[in-house]
Amino acid sequence: MRREYAERGLRRADLAADWPTQFERWFADAVAAGLPEPNAMVFATADAAGRPSTRTVLLKGYDERGLVLFTNYGSRKGAEVAANPHGSLLFPWFAMQRQVVVRGRVERVDRAETEAYFASRPRGSQLGAWASEQSRVLPDRAALDEAYREVAERFADREVPAPPHWGGLRVVPETVEFWQGRVSRLHDRLRYRRLDAGGWTVERLAP
Repeated sequence: MRREYAERGLRRADLAADWPTQFERWFADAVAAGLPEPNAMVFATADAAGRPSTRTVLLKGYDERGLVLFTNYGSRKGAEVAANPHGSLLFPWFAMQRQVVVRGRVERVDRAETEAYFASRPRGSQLGAWASEQSRVLPDRAALDEAYREVAERFADREVPAPPHWGGLRVVPETVEFWQGRVSRLHDRLRYRRLDAGGWTVERLAP
């Protein structure tokens, strides 16, 4: 598989007119290739002092506005985004020698979008969102299990609402780079970049 995509490369003439369409094409390729969790992405943030952190999260939607994930706003990434609202996403599709790298501003999605997504989650995941104070230190596993048990009892006879501290984050792209591995490390890197005056331009970067 790696050789197939490396030989094909990525030509400017084959690139879609806009990044969402190009992303849709490559995401469809990743799904068709049978990659495990093709929507897994590395999300990088930094605190107010510029100290970075990363974690793997799941893409839950995208359109021309940006790419969306959901989290506990009190988590490390939630706190960092609140202090420094910029981030980067990386889709590491190694088997295809492809990467997509997104950099941009991070904003919260509106509450209606959060509640609609939360309602689609399995009940266990809904309860977990209430039980886990994400990124906080726990004394032991038993404390987490007990918190989950208490939440399950609390919502035993009713629907689980979205917690007020939980919701969506949207990375609003300033750049979206499509990276295709090639032989001799002469990789193809084509980047959509948002212009200050509006609109986008496409640039080829040296590998």
